[in-house]
Amino acid sequence: MNSLLRNKYLGVLTLVLVVQAVLFYSASHGESTPLPTPLSVFPSQLGQWSLHSTGVVDADTAAILKADDILQRLYVSPEGVASLFIAYFRTQRTGQSPHSPKNCLPGSGYQSVDGENGQIDVPVEGGSIHINRYVVAMGEDESVVLYWYQSQGRVIAGEFAAKFYLIEDSIRHHRSDTSLVRVVVPESNGVNRDKATQTAIDFVQASYPVIDSWLPR
Repeated sequence: MNSLLRNKYLGVLTLVLVVQAVLFYSASHGESTPLPTPLSVFPSQLGQWSLHSTGVVDADTAAILKADDILQRLYVSPEGVASLFIAYFRTQRTGQSPHSPKNCLPGSGYQSVDGENGQIDVPVEGGSIHINRYVVAMGEDESVVLYWYQSQGRVIAGEFAAKFYLIEDSIRHHRSDTSLVRVVVPESNGVNRDKATQTAIDFVQASYPVIDSWLPR
């Protein structure tokens, strides 16, 4: 019985993906939403968090990501350090799409330790966002990762939900622009997982209003 249900589920999922592809490519003709302001001039001060350094994405990684704009920075505050990564895609019609950290981090040598999703209170309309928490390790070094997808003012935690909203937005608005936002806080120098998680949440609460206003709605 379990095998039969599993096969039916896979069959339905395959059909949904096929329909998605047909609707997506028929509904999105030539759409491409530019980023109003480049990520290179994203603020260096986010509440009590200050810019420490700006990372450079190498050519090979950029070719794999296929993002139209990328931000990779390290911010510091009295609470600790946090890495902010944003990849913006003007359209997903021509093969560009965000790479889930659940896939790309293990591909970079990290191992998944723990994962969940949940609400974070933020000082914007609605009062909270639903995002992912993901713990990864490389050797004995662990890091807490918070990430989400953001499309047209909508915060999306799940990869499958992002796919379904992609169909809706392509049909209703003829848009497929999206962003991946990722925050990483290392567990080091006496910082345990709970502390790293709280530091990451503090950074999201400080940075999200700016991120939300920066990305196209």
